[in-house]
Amino acid sequence: MTGAINSTTDRTSYDVIVIGGGAGGLNAALVLSRARRSVAVIDAGEPRNAPSAHMHSFLSRDGVPPLTVLETGRAEISRYGAVLINGQVDQVDAGEADGYLVRLVGGATLDARHVVLATGLRDELPDIPGLRALWGKDVLFCPYCHGYEVRDQPLVVLGVHPASAGQALLLRQWSHDVVYVPHTQPLSDEERERLDARGVKVAEGPVSCLLTKDGRLHAVELADGRTLECAAVFFFPRMTPNDAPFDGLGCEKDGGGWLVTDRAGRTTRPGLWAVGNVVDPRAQAVTAAGMGAAAAFALNHDLVDEEVEQALAAYRSVSPAPTT
Repeated sequence: MTGAINSTTDRTSYDVIVIGGGAGGLNAALVLSRARRSVAVIDAGEPRNAPSAHMHSFLSRDGVPPLTVLETGRAEISRYGAVLINGQVDQVDAGEADGYLVRLVGGATLDARHVVLATGLRDELPDIPGLRALWGKDVLFCPYCHGYEVRDQPLVVLGVHPASAGQALLLRQWSHDVVYVPHTQPLSDEERERLDARGVKVAEGPVSCLLTKDGRLHAVELADGRTLECAAVFFFPRMTPNDAPFDGLGCEKDGGGWLVTDRAGRTTRPGLWAVGNVVDPRAQAVTAAGMGAAAAFALNHDLVDEEVEQALAAYRSVSPAPTT
């Protein structure tokens, strides 16, 4: 984790602890620290989009390197007093009273009234020789993030997910030369017809490897020896949320295994929030940032409500009851 870091702070108790320092977590911390809340952001410096050279479709940040955006965000929240801690969270536990204990790998424990989970997800990559080394460069997932940069060039879509055929149909928006390789995801008759109608070619057979030339993708080689020259390979990865810190706290999950939240990011456990890719695999960085802001607004209002109730109880305990 580069940029401003304070990992030696003596403080251990916060209004809010944000787990994850990507766009969602940092934007939540920015809003909350500007609301004069005590905030700590815990991050291990391993953003999902680190392999990408540039971020796209983020207004005012289009084309900026992802790490530059994060460094800017860290500096901004530091100006308002938020603490950045370089580390990993092992587990979040319920506190003895209200609030939560956030246990870091290595033994340190912090406590917070509320916790925001912004830890993103893991992309599970297919075991194809040459693919991992090109991930985020010439091997891509999101057409809205990278489609424009490879427009009008030959593209290959790997069939490794139930949504792969749909991805090939979408990519036809950016290139007239799109080839779908079923690999482990054979086409149904309906999918094949839709690809034919859309002008997407199909090359049958599994992929054996990705070929490079001067460090860049050159072609996809099929098991029978055929090669498909291309500028980029797209595939739809299997995605797993990084939500282990909330295990054991009883937060509800949907049928796909993703945390259930309301529109503001509240989980089904009071005081626990989740934003960004950890709850929505479709969220781009700009979406995650918006989710972080929305959660911060609602979270601060919840804290105000708690404080008003506490103040009211204290006031009533020392003030005479009103007479009628």
